Amino acid sequence: MNILKIVGILCLIYVGLVAAFESLLGYFQPEGSNTLVITTRDGEGNRHSRVVGRLETGGKLYVAANHWPRAWYHQALENPDVEVEMEGERRDYVAVPVEDAESERVDDDHPLGMVFRILTGFPPRYFLRLDPKTEA
Repeated sequence: MNILKIVGILCLIYVGLVAAFESLLGYFQPEGSNTLVITTRDGEGNRHSRVVGRLETGGKLYVAANHWPRAWYHQALENPDVEVEMEGERRDYVAVPVEDAESERVDDDHPLGMVFRILTGFPPRYFLRLDPKTEA
């Protein structure tokens, strides 16, 4: 019975660590040369901006939902017209869900380290390709 208590306590500590890491990351939203700011719209049309990692593969721009908090990702799926700020420049893009071979290629080109995966609680990883929006 003591072993079960210890395992239970360790699990609670781990969940707390993941929640704290994700919360701090979401609060501080660190920006750098390998990030961009994506602005999505929710169902009511409200704008929401989020710093995400910038990935480039085969000359195309991608972002990944690497964390459990991923409202921005679901908003981009519902309304794929997004705005991206990168290197001080804002442009309109269309967010395209990536699957199968393309997803595997991007994942292989940009693997996540084990420490990061542990700290984020092993969330599933989903990609969006950001295609520049063309005016019709």
